[in-house]
Amino acid sequence: MSLSYESSGVRYDELDAFKRACQKAARGTADLLDGHGYREPAETRGESCYLMEADDHFLAHVEEGLGTKNLVADAVYKQSGKCFYREVAIDTVATIVNDLITCGALPTSLAMHAAVGDSGWFGDAQRTQALVDGWAEACRMSGAVWGGGETPTLKGIIEPDTICLAGSAVGRLAPKSLRIMGDAKDGDVLVFLASSGVQTNGLTLCRKIADQLPEGYATPLGFGDERTYGEALLAPSVIYVKFVRECQVRGIKLNYVSHVTGHGWRKLMRLDEPFVYEITETRDEPALFKFMMEKGPIELKEAYATYNMGVGFAAYVDPKDAEATVAAAQATGYDAWIAGRMHKDGDRKAVEIPSKGITFGGDTLQVR
Repeated sequence: MSLSYESSGVRYDELDAFKRACQKAARGTADLLDGHGYREPAETRGESCYLMEADDHFLAHVEEGLGTKNLVADAVYKQSGKCFYREVAIDTVATIVNDLITCGALPTSLAMHAAVGDSGWFGDAQRTQALVDGWAEACRMSGAVWGGGETPTLKGIIEPDTICLAGSAVGRLAPKSLRIMGDAKDGDVLVFLASSGVQTNGLTLCRKIADQLPEGYATPLGFGDERTYGEALLAPSVIYVKFVRECQVRGIKLNYVSHVTGHGWRKLMRLDEPFVYEITETRDEPALFKFMMEKGPIELKEAYATYNMGVGFAAYVDPKDAEATVAAAQATGYDAWIAGRMHKDGDRKAVEIPSKGITFGGDTLQVR
């Protein structure tokens, strides 16, 4: 019997329904911005980053959480003695700032939220210092100051030997013309930037797979990769801030971008306007995903519906800017390639991957 993300206890239909209810209620508070000299710009609700508009700039705000990836780090630490909390810290910052930059804003300040079930969690000096060092390193990678945070002890809510990591970021977008508007059009090209692995999504299912392996996270990955399953899962996420910054410096207009996280490749159709996204240049699945599909087992379509499958960020650009966009990504250290095109087909919305025989209809992604 194949595994799915839903079978691991994560049901996007219920999560997304709650998010849509929040968006509806939140819109009713937008008038409160008036007293602060801001207003809510059109089309910001339902995007990965919330914007507040002034006459000459935007303020951007994001709050995000790591999820359960630290439980993998805990298990590997216990099993092997190897501490991956530097990587976990980078993951947490990445999931925050990669959402922030989707509107074109660059992060200015980051805050950490580190909640524990017992303050004794901080007594492990190696683990704590790795978390601190990793967070500071990720702030530097993002070009943002570490502004502060919160460390509550939540006995009865969080397990005594566990930490729940999250955080927030703010950014300022000026001039306002740098805003990524979501004005993609028929014929635009999709440029993919590679991921480092699962990054921060789908870890609940990853952990379920580990539970059914005799060696757990110590299982050799294979498929030409010398790492263990746990080591591969804990590769730190890629931070894509430098890519967006470089495009701004070079004057490359990004019509839209997508942080490919939860919902897998379905996230490519996050734009409200209906398009068909045809992905014609696919790569072989990275070893980690091959391992998971085999050991789960996870069906190919389910894998692409849940995981990034080697793609962490996507840019939607005019065809004349496609090569320049790839060059900007590569100049700042990213692996990037032209992956496909988007086109109009009436009111149809879909992601099509012909080489894999996979199609996702618009009804499979309802985040607005």
